[in-house]
Amino acid sequence: MAASSNMKRHYHVFLSFRGTDVRQGFLSHLYAALDQKGIYTFVDSEELRKGEEISLALMRAIEESHVVIIVFSEHYASSRWCLEELLKIMECKEKNGLKVFPVFYRVEPREVREGRDSYKRAMDNHESKLGKDSEKVKRWKKALYEAGSLSGWELNDRDEADLIQCIVKELSICLNQTPLHVAKYPVGIDSRVQRLICLSQKESADDDVLMIGLWGPGGIGKTAIAKALYNAMMRQFQVCSFLDQVREKSHQSGGLVSLQKDLLSEILVHPLTVYSVAGGISLIQERLCCKKVLLVLDDVDHMNQLNALAGKGNWFGKGSIIIVTTRNKQLLTSHGINRVHRIQTLGCCEARDLFCLHAFPDSESVEIGVDLIDRALRYCDGLSLALEVLGSFLCGRNEAAWESALHKLSKSPDQIINQVLKTSFDGLENNEREIFLDIACFFKGKGVEYIKEVLDDSGFNTTIGIEILIERSLIKNEYGTLQMHDLIQLMGKDIVNEEWPDDPGKRSRLWLFEDVEEVLYEDTVMDAVKAIVLNLATPKEMTISPCAFKKMKRLRMLILHKVHISSQGPVRLPNALRWLEWPNALHLEFGPGPKKLARLRFQNSHIKQLVGNCQNFICLKSIEFRDCKSLASIPDISSAPLLESLDLFNCKSLVEVHQSVGDLDKLKHMNISSCSNLRIFPNTLKTKSLQWLDFSGCSKLEKCPDILEKMEHLIYFFLKGTAIKEFPASIENLVSIEQIDLGCCNNLTRLPSSIHKLKNLKSLVVSYCSNFVMFPKNLEDSIDPDDDLGFPSLRWLDLSHCNLSKAEFLENASSCPILTCLNLTNNKFTHLPTCIKKYDYWKDLFVYSCKQSKGVSVADASSPKEVEILVNGREMPEWILHCKEDTISFMVPPDLCDKILGLAICVILRQNKKGWFDDSSCSFDISLFVNGIRSYYRLIFFDPLESDHVSLVYFPSNRKIEEKPLQNGWSHIQVCVRALEGTIKKRGFRLICEQQEDDLRVCFPTPSADGNRLEFQGKILEGRQLSTDTEEENSPLEQNSTKKMRRS
Repeated sequence: MAASSNMKRHYHVFLSFRGTDVRQGFLSHLYAALDQKGIYTFVDSEELRKGEEISLALMRAIEESHVVIIVFSEHYASSRWCLEELLKIMECKEKNGLKVFPVFYRVEPREVREGRDSYKRAMDNHESKLGKDSEKVKRWKKALYEAGSLSGWELNDRDEADLIQCIVKELSICLNQTPLHVAKYPVGIDSRVQRLICLSQKESADDDVLMIGLWGPGGIGKTAIAKALYNAMMRQFQVCSFLDQVREKSHQSGGLVSLQKDLLSEILVHPLTVYSVAGGISLIQERLCCKKVLLVLDDVDHMNQLNALAGKGNWFGKGSIIIVTTRNKQLLTSHGINRVHRIQTLGCCEARDLFCLHAFPDSESVEIGVDLIDRALRYCDGLSLALEVLGSFLCGRNEAAWESALHKLSKSPDQIINQVLKTSFDGLENNEREIFLDIACFFKGKGVEYIKEVLDDSGFNTTIGIEILIERSLIKNEYGTLQMHDLIQLMGKDIVNEEWPDDPGKRSRLWLFEDVEEVLYEDTVMDAVKAIVLNLATPKEMTISPCAFKKMKRLRMLILHKVHISSQGPVRLPNALRWLEWPNALHLEFGPGPKKLARLRFQNSHIKQLVGNCQNFICLKSIEFRDCKSLASIPDISSAPLLESLDLFNCKSLVEVHQSVGDLDKLKHMNISSCSNLRIFPNTLKTKSLQWLDFSGCSKLEKCPDILEKMEHLIYFFLKGTAIKEFPASIENLVSIEQIDLGCCNNLTRLPSSIHKLKNLKSLVVSYCSNFVMFPKNLEDSIDPDDDLGFPSLRWLDLSHCNLSKAEFLENASSCPILTCLNLTNNKFTHLPTCIKKYDYWKDLFVYSCKQSKGVSVADASSPKEVEILVNGREMPEWILHCKEDTISFMVPPDLCDKILGLAICVILRQNKKGWFDDSSCSFDISLFVNGIRSYYRLIFFDPLESDHVSLVYFPSNRKIEEKPLQNGWSHIQVCVRALEGTIKKRGFRLICEQQEDDLRVCFPTPSADGNRLEFQGKILEGRQLSTDTEEENSPLEQNSTKKMRRS
């Protein structure tokens, strides 16, 4: 496509000819016929043809013409002038998209193309004068070949008059492509058009029909861009047509047939009779199937328009391009148009330029304040139509008028802009209209899932509705929230306000505090109100009539945030209400009979009971009473069989939950955490659908409910911080459970052996259970060694801060085959089972402060495991290399890099009195840098320490020390160990390499009298502390490459 296709054209046709052959006959008749049709034609005079070089005037005339006709006659090639002119014509065709048509006047096309007869004699003559290898002659021959290959007209035995008539007719069609007016100020259009041209060039092929969709909301500039794109591309096509206002015209009487007539007559330049849409389709297919067509269908809003005007690509000739603009993306998708380009609003600079061109067209100095201009730009928000309309409206007005106009527009939209935007709304079905108005009035910027939940429970088909609104460019999903242009939102609110401008009580939706207050204060019937939503920035007081809501017979949604309401009695609610969300709510009541309420959400309210008249909640799906400090009990809610979620988080006064809760078959989510006074809960659970159950922080709950039936959906079960004494044996019915948390259950003494039947359990926490002294054995020993015993899915096991003295349940490595993390901190172990080395998957082992430990062995350090160990003591093992500074740095030679198994770091910790994490906490962090890149970081902190402790951290190299070596193959390693809380008295490190026959065990002596030890097995690398700027050639590892081991 031509880069300069927008250049100014002065002539319709440029005629290239050999004067001695055709000037006095054929050419003069052709010129006269063109002139009679009003086709402005350039014919050079003999005065211009002087010398052998083409004149600048002729070059300019060629460049400024729409079409060139080359009349190839017998002696055309004998003229160097003609040949130079031909070179210029073909150059413009290539570079600028100039249309070129040959006329073969008493010569055959192959004579021109292949250089036969007179053309051969002419070229031989030129070669004899300029040389056989002349570059100029070669260019002439190439130009003759290319021009002779073009489609054109041949005289042959035809009558000259007939030929001229045919030429004029075809040229009339070709020239019926007047560039369209785009915009008064086409700001931002050219750049968008160029991007579209580049995209279309990449996607199109000469033998394909390319269909392009331009999609966006009304007023964004789709039509202007389509016009500019049409102007830029039209010279590349045989025939072109721009059908505007397709939506509006198609809805008129005989609209589609009329549009088909317009398309055919514009392309074929003579009217055709079309009697029906089906007949028009046949004519379009028949007449255009062999033509390279550029067709624009602007503002399409229905599939029948596309089917009638551009049903399939094969309706048009090869290389055709069809462009469709629409507000409805689904039309493009359904029609198979995959190349859809969303038109974006103007950027900040473009928007300011366009607005100022309209607001200050003749002013060199702007006398309006920048703040007012910025307010106007924020109002328009990059929408082209709004920038043009508002800029023109404010043009010539003073600051006071600007201030007044902008204030008015913030309340009620400009009607010109509003009418354009409202067209998209008018084309919606009722389901989508209701959803759009709710989003515009209440939910712009809210999360998609929350909006779907609210509107689904209001009885709408929300998922498809939101998709349709996005396709119509009325809303958009941005990072999980629904957004819309401010002017589209204002249009939606204006639709509601216009329902009854002077009486908010007769509108369907209320969102302004003043309107809601006026309506609720009155004691009259208000059947029109469907939804009330107030999300105030600061709390406000409101006094209402107790029966104000009850008289809103159609009220389906009530959301009141930061509204403190006072009433002379209980607030009565209508049974038609579906969604109730009211933090800080007062005492509420429903009337008798079935209720449609689906969601009940109270937060931080002073309600003492659920609601007055709790019966017949046949549609209720969710109850949320988070942080309701006065709520004392949950009554019988068996009349809510569809309940899926019960959230009572942090209800401090809650004592009892009725037995009916345990029988709700649809219940999926139950959060009763932080209810510190809860004592009474159903003894049994039959909630087969339950997925989440949380009693964390219920410190007075002593009994865990029995699970009488298999619960195939429960995954999370949290009892942390409760007063339960035992876990029921019936937990074996939790067949899908993945996480159990029994942390801080100080009364818990044991677990049932049936816990070993939980084959899907991934995480088990029994930490800080001070009376828990023994983990149960699996009593169902199997004869078959292949039987799946124990915890085949367990990855995390936390038994820290208990009173365990044995770990017999770990003796069989097959009991936890994929255990990854094991925390045994602060127990009374005398030893760990030796089979722990067979746990191939464990990554972290925590055995801090096991004060009675006589020895812990961690073998086979080549496994990909991390170990953290904390024991009483004041001395590091002798195989650790001591360091005085926080940071150590050293070089590793290339022959050892791939043999490093890991790094051991040891610190001696002295306790400070106070710290960040705890009044007596102790913490430090480790950073590892390999060749300047941090490849490992770990923060380590401990519970209160009564004395100095030795901390040893080991991590393998397979995930930490793998950065690319330096150019000479060496690797630079830097380790930083910093104290955060407490004091590090000593620190040291050691690299551990692959085992060899003469390797030694690295022993970590404990303070116990019997001398037992912690062991790592592997080669020990000698090294010493270096500064970070140490030269590689001075590396101590290189100097001591023969001294690699040191005995402990």
